[in-house]
Amino acid sequence: MAERMPRWMPPGIVTARHYRREWLWPDLRAGIVVTALLIPAGMGYAQVAGLPPETGLYATIMPLIAYALVGPSRILVLGPDSALGPIIAAAIVPLALGDDDRAVALAGLLAIMVGAILLLGGVLRLGFVTDLLSKPIRVGYLNAIALIVIISQVPTLLGFSTDADSPIGEIAGIWIGVADGEVQWLPLAFGLGSLAVIVALTLVKSPVPGVLAAVVAAMALTALLGLSDELPVVGALPQGLPAPALGGLQWADVAALALPAAGIALVAFADAGVLSRTLAARRGETVSGSREMGAIGTANLAAGVFGGFPITASSSRTPVAEQAGSKSQLTGVVGAVLLVAFMLLAPGLTEFLPSATLAAVVIFAASRLIDVRGFLRLVRMDRVDAALSAAAFVGVFAFGVLEGIAVTIGLSLLAFVNQSWRPYRAELGRVSGLRGYHDLSRYPEGKRIPGVVIVRFDAPLFFANGGLFDDFVRSRVEAAGPGIRTVILAAEPITDVDTTAADELVELDEWLAARGIRLVIAEMKDPVVDVLRDYGLTRRFTPDRFAPTVGAAVDEVTGTLRGDLEGTRWEQDGTEGPDDADRPDRA
Repeated sequence: MAERMPRWMPPGIVTARHYRREWLWPDLRAGIVVTALLIPAGMGYAQVAGLPPETGLYATIMPLIAYALVGPSRILVLGPDSALGPIIAAAIVPLALGDDDRAVALAGLLAIMVGAILLLGGVLRLGFVTDLLSKPIRVGYLNAIALIVIISQVPTLLGFSTDADSPIGEIAGIWIGVADGEVQWLPLAFGLGSLAVIVALTLVKSPVPGVLAAVVAAMALTALLGLSDELPVVGALPQGLPAPALGGLQWADVAALALPAAGIALVAFADAGVLSRTLAARRGETVSGSREMGAIGTANLAAGVFGGFPITASSSRTPVAEQAGSKSQLTGVVGAVLLVAFMLLAPGLTEFLPSATLAAVVIFAASRLIDVRGFLRLVRMDRVDAALSAAAFVGVFAFGVLEGIAVTIGLSLLAFVNQSWRPYRAELGRVSGLRGYHDLSRYPEGKRIPGVVIVRFDAPLFFANGGLFDDFVRSRVEAAGPGIRTVILAAEPITDVDTTAADELVELDEWLAARGIRLVIAEMKDPVVDVLRDYGLTRRFTPDRFAPTVGAAVDEVTGTLRGDLEGTRWEQDGTEGPDDADRPDRA
């Protein structure tokens, strides 16, 4: 019988206590393969974030160890990410004023704040807030981020630099640089050659990762041909382990980074949560969203304390670990140990790594974020969602990452309010040969029940749509002409009624009563009925004003079985009649 583990025990400890011997080599192999990507990716994303290259390794080592201990996913690989780089840069570069040490300290503080937000969110079970980043927003946001990252690396690929502080300014700077003949052909050759190697090996699904092959080949050529004096290179990394680097910070820095920290926390967990759930489903496992949120928070705290910057799950390195056969969190630990060995034993190797090759690595990674097909699919499926995606793209690209996300979330909420404000509404009637009551606008051959108007409103009733609901019911009654004695509200889609809408419902009832028309509410959910009771409306809407189904309400109004109203055609020819399942003799 399997040993039952306490719920509070860290997942890494649980895995260790149940570790299987046959997992060891796959985990070691996967750790070695992933490490080959962690080094160039970490260094490249650090530069995208406006930080020294070594901070990308610091932001990888400690999060891998922390997540291996507390993370619920067995194979999720954490580290710097291209989607976060521009946000981090936008937050810390203006505050650092060109001081690398201050930039590193600010990045560490930002990671600690992100971690604290995510930890608190995990404790309070706030994982649902990532739903604010809906699919349209994520598609537009990631397309814009990818384009921003690619543009930022093009000058390095061409062998010159620009002083621009925005993507549009960067494009202008690139244009001017090319026109003025500033392109350096040696960096360009290394950059394009590295990119070609990465793409080619990726397309043929080579067992050797394209990034690893390109980096090793570029370093070897630079060293053998003695090009480090002619070719811009990354340079040797400082030797040593990650250490705290939080000096010189003030409370004003905390205030300045509060909004960026919240935005990064939202994006980081949204990315990690989606990837974690996808992997868990593929492996037949389940992952707690709240525990995942707390684990990503813990990893960010570890990154911030030891000289790193905000991180999240990697959508490029995690699949590599999975394809290499990773079985458990040991893969991440192996990667962290190998990174430490690299930092202690061979940090000088990057002295021969061309900056253009590192730019090619980042450009390739960013290009994989671009999802043109996803946007075109949104255009085909829903124009509103496509417009939101386009707004996210334009907002992020033109106004900044955080500003663009905030604006787009606001637009998304407005779209939701608009949809709820003007929901689908219908008058229902009978359609010969079909059970139930159906939308007369979709079935023109349908007929009203004599003396009855049946209406349906497909949204909660609240302050923004209460008046629209009232006007719709009145318009249907007036269109039906004289002789109407009952209005039946098919209330099953109505999941809530606020105080403003309750007043509108009372006014409608009074308007109908003045014309001798009785309002009957059918299929209203018990919690909504409880809301009306809490509002003190039980004297007006007495139990006899409610019906369990629309069919039951019609029976009560007509005093007959529904079959009697249509000459019991289905009883004569053997077919089922409308709403037949509600008939007492078919119950």
